Amino acid sequence: MKFLNDLNPVQIEAVKAANGPVMIIAGAGSGKTRVLTYRIAYLMECGVPAYQILALTFTNKAAKEMKNRIIKLVGDDAGNLWMGTFHSMFARILRKECMHLKFTPSFTIYDSDDSLSTIKKVMEKLNLPTQQFNPVAIRSRISIAKNQYLSPSKFAETAHELFDEKAALVYSEYQKTLERSNAMDFDDLLIKPIELFEKKKGVLEKYQHRFKFILVDEFQDTNRAQYQVVRLLGNMFKNIAVVGDDAQSIYSFRGADIRNILDFQKDYPDCQLFRLEQNYRSTKSIISVADELIHFNKEQLKKKLWTANPVGEPVTVVQCIDDREEGSQIVRAIQQESHRRKLDLKDFAVLYRTNAQSRALEEAFRKNAIPYEIIGGTRFYERKEIKDVLAYLRLLANPTDEVSLLRIINYPVRGIGDVTIEHLQRFAVQHSIALFDSLKRLDEIVELTERAKNSLSQFRVIIDKYQALRPQMTFSEWARSLVDELGILSIFREERTTESMGRWENVQELLSAISEFSSDKPDGTLESFLEEVALVSDIDTWEGEHNAVTLMTLHASKGLEFPVVMIVGLEEGLLPFYSSTIESSDVEEERRLFYVGITRAEQKLYITHTNLRYRFGDVTYPSESRFLLELGTENIERIGMKVQRQRAAADSVFEFDKPTSAARRAAHQKKSEGAAFFGDAMPDYESESQEHFDVKRGAVVKHEIFGCGRVTNIIGKGEAQKAIVQFESYGTKTLIVKYARLRPA
Repeated sequence: MKFLNDLNPVQIEAVKAANGPVMIIAGAGSGKTRVLTYRIAYLMECGVPAYQILALTFTNKAAKEMKNRIIKLVGDDAGNLWMGTFHSMFARILRKECMHLKFTPSFTIYDSDDSLSTIKKVMEKLNLPTQQFNPVAIRSRISIAKNQYLSPSKFAETAHELFDEKAALVYSEYQKTLERSNAMDFDDLLIKPIELFEKKKGVLEKYQHRFKFILVDEFQDTNRAQYQVVRLLGNMFKNIAVVGDDAQSIYSFRGADIRNILDFQKDYPDCQLFRLEQNYRSTKSIISVADELIHFNKEQLKKKLWTANPVGEPVTVVQCIDDREEGSQIVRAIQQESHRRKLDLKDFAVLYRTNAQSRALEEAFRKNAIPYEIIGGTRFYERKEIKDVLAYLRLLANPTDEVSLLRIINYPVRGIGDVTIEHLQRFAVQHSIALFDSLKRLDEIVELTERAKNSLSQFRVIIDKYQALRPQMTFSEWARSLVDELGILSIFREERTTESMGRWENVQELLSAISEFSSDKPDGTLESFLEEVALVSDIDTWEGEHNAVTLMTLHASKGLEFPVVMIVGLEEGLLPFYSSTIESSDVEEERRLFYVGITRAEQKLYITHTNLRYRFGDVTYPSESRFLLELGTENIERIGMKVQRQRAAADSVFEFDKPTSAARRAAHQKKSEGAAFFGDAMPDYESESQEHFDVKRGAVVKHEIFGCGRVTNIIGKGEAQKAIVQFESYGTKTLIVKYARLRPA
């Protein structure tokens, strides 16, 4: 067992504690994967057959890499290990044993789309209107119930709201439908083994004897169902070894339950506990800052990270003017650091809280011809919700654009099916006209039903309306009005899922891009904007290049490491992320998420925040994140910005400004400590688009693009009311009050 010489003393103890329950608290960069793989190799060298070891991971990639390492350590026998993700390992068991659950081994595994389609059919059968009960929200609620190991009957017992009551009805019928279809969804791959083991004790005992040693990686990310199935399997020999870090538990939105790791010692009082606290990844400065931050969490297993690495440079916290300046400074930092440290672009990572933040960063990289790669997401303008909105804009600019027309003719859903579209296309071909022009001759298409004609007419009315409104409104106001009338944002809100909220944010970010475009180019047109977007979408010069800066969310960065890391957007409402209120447990998870980002850095860490940020199609003035105050001061270098957009290339990346005053820091600390402090809440777009102060003739107002001006006249009333404003720099403009967002100057 010479391979044990590769480990430090604590790691060796954790590896050699073969029998009984073991919990290994592995701090960031402390060699967790090595300990897990060496522990399996040690068991095999001690005579445990590979087939008696079950190792559960969270990605197939991690399982493959670990198995390859073990084979190098102990030989090809390791190929017989049961090692893989929870879903893959238990699907393997279910294929062998599913006849006990009235399934056949050929059962189908439904993906999310299959699941949603089934739920829609069930709702139709139960006469539940999808307009009132969103199918995506129903699916999400059922998934949460399964992750908590709640059967349909148990879920029905806990349902106290109308939505949950209806979701329980769907859940029950949904499971029956899956059984009739000989199908399981992803959650069933965790639920059904528990059901199997509880119903068939003989089957449970067979697998308990089979898997005498169970190891679980990333234990802090397990949900209650995963915890329960592991406990059932390991109950005979109790040789359960879990490896994880409560400080990196960041997936509650997926059902992960931090209680699993926090309460492990209560469930296994005789468990041996090992703390891996030596970090091999980062400098002393980075580790010190991370440790300082995470100690603000109350719910945690105490540990003290340390490293024998050099002290390194302090963590640089940069205050930027706005998100575009933030992007520019990130670019300058990369250029300087790559030259100074002799690093490749692949050695840099930029991390953000939400996918919508990537737009300003991508623009900065493109302008400076710096290749980048987005991990865990698609390029901003290639995201479906963005392409859907852009399809409306393209159709309004060019009604003969058939691709755009077909993309959105039934989006949002308006009851226009494939058969109706086929009739339209056939008529257009027969009469040699553009597909859109066939909408003007619906009465001539005898195959169409009256319902189809009404839906098509309503669609055409929207297009005609906004073609007529184009010269009457600014581009920014016009786009906001269109998105508002289409109701796309409302649809995403009603879905009530993390994914739909991300789409909601992305559409808001598109409106921000339009606002910035209008601000930079007051005379810019819809066509010129679409041209810019088309160039962004079409030019993928660096696609597939390995030497590129990595852009990703903080969630996606877990498990990775980079010599230089930049974390952007340290502002209240963004990190920590919230809309109006936030619970203390949510703050702790957001803090853990920030901790994960910090500990990805090996040599240098930059953190940025802005004084002004375009969000949700509007200008916001965010407060500095409370987390910045929790980093301490010993290893922090704070830099304020004095950058003018017009200046030539600077000699250095940043200019030093006066440090933040003690009074300001104290005031911010007071706000940060307040239990009810929520900072600036994210604006409600739909509400704001309807609200405005009482604009009167003679009032001095401010517009986000045209600046200050005086109202010279008011025309009309209600939603059609217009204000004629004489602006100081742009002359007289006629604005629709509802969408102009005029404010008192």
